[in-house]
Amino acid sequence: MTLSEVTGISGEAGDFRVSVKQNPRYIDMNRCIACGECAAKCPKKVDDEFNAGINKRRAAYIKYGQAVPLKYAIDAANCIYLARGKCRACEKFCPTDAIDFEDKEKNVDVNVGSVILAPGWSPFDPKGVDYLGCAESPDIVTSMEYERLLSASGPCMGHLKRPSDSREPKKIAWLQCVGSRNLNRCDNAYCSSVCCMYAIKQALVTAEHLEGDDLSQTVFYMDIRSHGKEFDRYFEKAQADGVNFVRARPHTIEPGKDGTGVTMRYTLDDGKVVVEDFDMAVLSVGLEASKDALSLADTFGIALDEFRFAQTSSFAPVASSREGVFVTGAFQAPKAIPRSVAEASAAAADAARLLTAAKGTLTRSKSYPREKDLAGQQPRVGVFVCSCGINIAGVVDVKEVVAYAEGLPHVVYAENNLFSCSADTQDLIAKRIEEHNLNRIVVAACTPRTHEPLFQDTLREAGLNAYLIEMANIRNQNAWVHQNAPEAATAKAKDQVRMAVAKAALDYPLARDAVPVTQKALVIGGGLAGMGAALNLADQGFEAVLLEKDARLGGNAWHLDTTPKGEPVRPMLEEMIQRTENHANIKVLKNAALKSATGSVGQFVSKIAVDGQTRAVTYGAAVLATGARESVPTEYGYGEDARILTHLEFDRKLREDAAQLGQAQSAVFIQCVGSREPNRPYCSRVCCTHTVKSAIHLKTLNPAMNVYVLYRDMRTYGLNEILYQKARDLGVIFIRYDVDQKPAVAIEGADLKVTVDDPIVQRPLKIDTDLLVLAAAIEPHASDELIALYKCGVNADGFLNEAHPKLRPVDMAVDGLFVAGLCNYPKPVDESIEQAKAAAARAATVLSQEAMQLDAIKSFVTDDCDGCALCLDVCPYRAIKLEEQATEGNGQVHKRIVTDKALCKGCGLCAATCPKGGVHVHGFTLDQLKAQVSAALVDVV
Repeated sequence: MTLSEVTGISGEAGDFRVSVKQNPRYIDMNRCIACGECAAKCPKKVDDEFNAGINKRRAAYIKYGQAVPLKYAIDAANCIYLARGKCRACEKFCPTDAIDFEDKEKNVDVNVGSVILAPGWSPFDPKGVDYLGCAESPDIVTSMEYERLLSASGPCMGHLKRPSDSREPKKIAWLQCVGSRNLNRCDNAYCSSVCCMYAIKQALVTAEHLEGDDLSQTVFYMDIRSHGKEFDRYFEKAQADGVNFVRARPHTIEPGKDGTGVTMRYTLDDGKVVVEDFDMAVLSVGLEASKDALSLADTFGIALDEFRFAQTSSFAPVASSREGVFVTGAFQAPKAIPRSVAEASAAAADAARLLTAAKGTLTRSKSYPREKDLAGQQPRVGVFVCSCGINIAGVVDVKEVVAYAEGLPHVVYAENNLFSCSADTQDLIAKRIEEHNLNRIVVAACTPRTHEPLFQDTLREAGLNAYLIEMANIRNQNAWVHQNAPEAATAKAKDQVRMAVAKAALDYPLARDAVPVTQKALVIGGGLAGMGAALNLADQGFEAVLLEKDARLGGNAWHLDTTPKGEPVRPMLEEMIQRTENHANIKVLKNAALKSATGSVGQFVSKIAVDGQTRAVTYGAAVLATGARESVPTEYGYGEDARILTHLEFDRKLREDAAQLGQAQSAVFIQCVGSREPNRPYCSRVCCTHTVKSAIHLKTLNPAMNVYVLYRDMRTYGLNEILYQKARDLGVIFIRYDVDQKPAVAIEGADLKVTVDDPIVQRPLKIDTDLLVLAAAIEPHASDELIALYKCGVNADGFLNEAHPKLRPVDMAVDGLFVAGLCNYPKPVDESIEQAKAAAARAATVLSQEAMQLDAIKSFVTDDCDGCALCLDVCPYRAIKLEEQATEGNGQVHKRIVTDKALCKGCGLCAATCPKGGVHVHGFTLDQLKAQVSAALVDVV
């Protein structure tokens, strides 16, 4: 419900009644085509360029998962009719009758079993911080504003310009932690988690926009927090590409000479004060709780923390303080997109657990008209060229492309649409198919990766086979990359359309196969993540087989004392194990080993060895949660002295003899031991928080103890920053070191000494210590056997890879496989459990079906196959096998390949390898590809 406001909730988990007030929209988003007629005719003018009655804005309108980028909305505060009861000019001139002032406020009660709250976040507003100079210079912008300046749909149409004089900036500075990690001018003591990485991304994207060797980019920071998977590599790439990183916090930003650019004053580690001019300054603003967080919490009766984020526990990270109400995204805590997406699935999993009894009772299947029989018909191609607002039309002459398309072979109709993905254009395409008897469609727009399913659905609604469509990506592969060459971009768009039409003429109807689904899951790994996934699936009513290689469940959690929030791990772990072992839907196999894995999504079969016996298990989906381990340090004297410990060894000593530890007079923690090194160039993510938590514990045991933390960057991201602040308040001393000047450890008789160069006092410090704790890297278990069995992928560091870090953060590249926990990347307890629930939610989308529809783009065997088996060697998904077959008529036996359509991804490696045309791919046959290539070679007149 768009433009809605929740006014109340009653009932309890499983049976809520939510009261919703639907505010009048006045503009029907299904009809609006963002043509601008309403804004042009609105008499309420603010100036020549802006019109206050109707504002163009980003809309949240969704159809089949696709967002329409631009719509119009009536601004009630400025609309003459709504204020005075006269006008309605926009309604009279709207060509699609999208405006309706008779729309009234409605109150609706909705009965639901569970609720998920995802109100998002608000960017920190730096205008009230005088030393940042936002009000003094237009060349001081926030990161959100800079993002729009870089965007192809932004005010500069992707041509980066300095606001003050529209010149290209050549020297740009980013200032980190604006509105985060700050108690001086705001109350946001936490880290916003995302700012370092988006500043690095913006710097690299800026380099793509601005050519030349005179570009200078500087990021001013306190700590670079590139703690996500592959993030450190991205940081290193930025350094290698010339982005300067300066550890300083500028304390004065002023307008530059003649009111253009900025002047910044900052102090380096050695005390030197630097005054430097920049063309622009970008303020990396932090994330705050949404502005309506308090009212939302009050309405739903849930607890918030001191920063207005929803309170959750580490073992129930998406459950609010009210049963049945779940929270996700930045409403729970600041976080990046991959974790937000995974957390959304986790919330869905917990919500689904409460709805098990009602599962399927409200499900409706969409119906389509009978598919038209095109046998014997010549191709009749319709071409629809999208403007995508200004994303395409701002560069490509779309009218010229339409005129060109009208003259292509087989094309009987062509037109331009402002937004081809909008609901009204989908209706229009279906109408044009009927009017002109179209039997092939070409859409020249954006990427088929996101929008092809939408157009395929429209074809089905019009009675055509879903695979009789071709998409020419004239946005991502053309307009966005050729912004400075509109004529060449227009010519290229013609090439793309011509090639798409040539292939479309050879398209033929394809049928999607279905595979039966065994509604049982296999979960590999019995740690927190594995148990979390199994429990959620079992609570949803699915059978789960939990395989654990050791004699007990629990994994690494047995070695942990408390979470960063101070919650004891052992009681929650024991309760979780008891629930798992006693759940009627979970079969636990301990001392077990996976020996084989065959089949595909919906119908996997594995042999599992348990206590010397082998049993077969059939399952529809699997969750891989095999964990990771603490590495063994090879430096700092580890293994030479009992006082030198790793984190987990320290935790064990703390459990067994905290009193003895409390007698120490000095303790030193060294960070990044084995992490962020050439052999492990990644951040282990949990070490900084664990060290700070441990340091606080030592200071609590003995306030007089001298506790030192030697670090490279303190990465206490998110709300863990509060622990860092507490440690400093307790007197823990933090000393930064550089990787090329590591601390030195010496064992001199009974003395243990650590020497480190202090960048503040500019001299070496020698520390006598009773205890040395090394933050050893987390490393993945060897997974060669697992990879060989499932053909799943790992990254360069050996962690299991997800299909896509943002779009599919817990799916693996092999359909039906999902990943959770440390085996995917180091993470704390709450994130492991989030990911486990997310994996369960994704697995449930498979297991909830009795039969699963497959995509039709699959390889198929032709009569030319001679059984040479070359394709078996190149297939990355093990989708091909060689079989002996008897020829009809003479009974002669010969070898020929067979494709498992559930495993095949339609990648085409087999077809490209086969020397005899014995295997092709539906939708990408050699004839279709040849037609495209031949069309590409035709000169455009």
